Amino acid sequence: MSGSDARLRQFAELLLRWNTTLNLIAARDADVVWKRHIADSLQLVPLMPEGVTRAVDLGTGGGFPGMVLAIATGVAFDLIESDQRKASFLRTAVLQTGAPATVHCCRIEDATVPAAGLVTARALAPLPRLLPLAARLLTDDGVCLFLKGATVGEELAAVDRDWSMAVEQVPSQTSADGMVLKVTGLRRR
Repeated sequence: MSGSDARLRQFAELLLRWNTTLNLIAARDADVVWKRHIADSLQLVPLMPEGVTRAVDLGTGGGFPGMVLAIATGVAFDLIESDQRKASFLRTAVLQTGAPATVHCCRIEDATVPAAGLVTARALAPLPRLLPLAARLLTDDGVCLFLKGATVGEELAAVDRDWSMAVEQVPSQTSADGMVLKVTGLRRR
C-alpha cells in the first residue's frame, strides 16, 4: 500500500469517527464512503493541470475533493470552509494525515488566499453562484474542476450570457448522472 493510500484510509477512518457527531456525510453513505466520496474526488487527479503546485478548494465540507486531492497528489491546498465544526475536523485531518493543506474557516467571499492555478468544488452551488466565487481565486491561466450533478446542462446555459470559458465535460466515474466540468479561460463577459 502506498503512503497516500494509507493516509487516505486514515482520513476515511477519521471521517467516519467524526461523522457520528458532526454529520460530515449522510449517515447512509458511511458504508460507501470510499466509492461515494473518496473515489469521486480522486477522479479529478488525471484532470489536474500538470505542474500545479497550489490549489484552492471551495466549500470543502468533509474534505471533498480538496483534502483527498492534497493527500493523493501532494499539491498544497487551501481548504475554505465556513462551518467552524467542519473546519475543526479538517484541521485535525490535516494534522493526522500530514496532508499539505491549510484550512481557512471563513466564507469564500471573505477568503484572503492568493489566486491559484487550480480551483475545485463539489456540490457547493449552481454555476451562476459558483463561477464568481472561483474567478477571484483563480490565476489567469488557471483551471477549475467542478463535480456537478444532473442539472449541469441547465447551469451551463444559465451562465453562457455572463461568462466566457472553455468547458470540457467529463462523465463522472462514480455517478451515472454526474459530470466533471474542466473550465479554462474563465472570464466575465
